[in-house]
Amino acid sequence: MRDDSDIDALISMMARLPGLGPRSARRAVLHMIRKRGLLLGPLADLMTRVARDARECLNCGNIGTQDICEICDDPRRATGLLCVVEDVADLWAMERASVFKGRYHVLGGTLSALDAVGPEELRIPKLQARVESEEITEVILALNATIDGQTTAHYIADQLEGRVTLSSLAQGVPIGGELDYLDEGTISAALTARKPV
Repeated sequence: MRDDSDIDALISMMARLPGLGPRSARRAVLHMIRKRGLLLGPLADLMTRVARDARECLNCGNIGTQDICEICDDPRRATGLLCVVEDVADLWAMERASVFKGRYHVLGGTLSALDAVGPEELRIPKLQARVESEEITEVILALNATIDGQTTAHYIADQLEGRVTLSSLAQGVPIGGELDYLDEGTISAALTARKPV
């Protein structure tokens, strides 16, 4: 009788990833085993290197392989603009848009009284220090439009008021969005933030 405990353990571990349940994980593992030379071996090697080398940027909180990430290390991005995001996934989403040419600050979450997450648990004190030390002229609050995200944005705005120009991302109807498919909160935000044509 064969012992498949390692394969089962791999399926179980893959099922913990966001967006993958047990069925998707099982299909992914079977596919990787069938394509062992093309996928499984190289993936295992890459995962070993990433596990060894990945680290948080000491400056902004981005994930990379150096102590200071490429964005913070790029002198062309020292524009005085600092975009504050909740987590690294948000930073990467902003970078995919290829529009923002300043630097970032990753908070590591949002304020939450229910979860006992206060400013000290996030990177808010580090943000305040960066505003002073890096000659920041504008802080863009690019936090999610959730209650916790907006609470965090208001807290940061209070802390930085009078020290720097503050702005936030526009909220409302997305490009290509149809009103019938939007929730009431999005429609309300879009109506409140309307602009002249």
